[in-house]
Amino acid sequence: MEILRMKPVFKEAIWGGTRLRDDFGYDIPSDHTGECWAVSAHPDGEGSIDGGTYNGTPLSRLWASHPELFGNLPLDRFPLLTKIIDANGDLSIQVHPDDVYAAEHENGSLGKMECWYIIDCKEDATIVIGHNARTREELREMVEQGRWTELIREVPIKKGDFFQIDPGTVHAIKAGTLILESQQSSDITYRLYDYDRLQNGKPRPLHIEKSLDVIEVPFVERRAEPATGDSWLRQLYSCKYYRVWKGNLAGSETLVQDEPFMIGSVLSGEAFLDGEAFRKGDHFIIPFGHPPVRVEGNAEFIFSAPSR
Repeated sequence: MEILRMKPVFKEAIWGGTRLRDDFGYDIPSDHTGECWAVSAHPDGEGSIDGGTYNGTPLSRLWASHPELFGNLPLDRFPLLTKIIDANGDLSIQVHPDDVYAAEHENGSLGKMECWYIIDCKEDATIVIGHNARTREELREMVEQGRWTELIREVPIKKGDFFQIDPGTVHAIKAGTLILESQQSSDITYRLYDYDRLQNGKPRPLHIEKSLDVIEVPFVERRAEPATGDSWLRQLYSCKYYRVWKGNLAGSETLVQDEPFMIGSVLSGEAFLDGEAFRKGDHFIIPFGHPPVRVEGNAEFIFSAPSR
């Protein structure tokens, strides 16, 4: 049974830069590349299998034709999406809907729950998570009056931090931050504020009313619990959509894959999985029922899997 190596897809953005090339060696489309969709079956940026029996097969096609590789999950689409995001500039202040709102207002899309692992960031960096409005009336008033400094809640970050971002949470990645994002397979983002930036001479569209519909009021902070476990692989977070682990490999270990499937991303170093080399910037899927994997080398990983 093969480990499925993935071929990523890249997305340009007004706030993107060159770190996906400079740090990971990817062949990016321009010096304003913001996202690597590393493991994706989403139609807005679908990856494919890179090598082996299923070489060149789009992930959605493999999901449909070989459900046994993914634990025969009773879902109508591949449920997760892994990205690396290079924020050379500030991302817009934004919010995502949940499944119910997205299904009704976005042509049956999934909602978007996500989490961030901070791969790197500049000194004294911050991100936006949450807001300071106490009521929906106050939220609308602050938005309509442009009182962004008063409304937006910023928190300090450092390399290695982890944040859970529920639907309804106002959030934004700030300039100088490189993150790995694990999320539902959704591309629905509502922009609340975009710093009055112009793209091709025009402001990017905002989604004020939809944002106001879905923003949680008042904001309730959800802190991720400290990573659990004393092995090389430690759980960072678990929710109804996914589980996420951080792996710190130094030597030789065994990975028991007892999930429907497991997504892996190499953040640094090099490792051999059952003798096959995986280096920084490589992404893969360990399918359902794969025998225990011998993992050797020195590397950092993020793993994710769908919750059962």
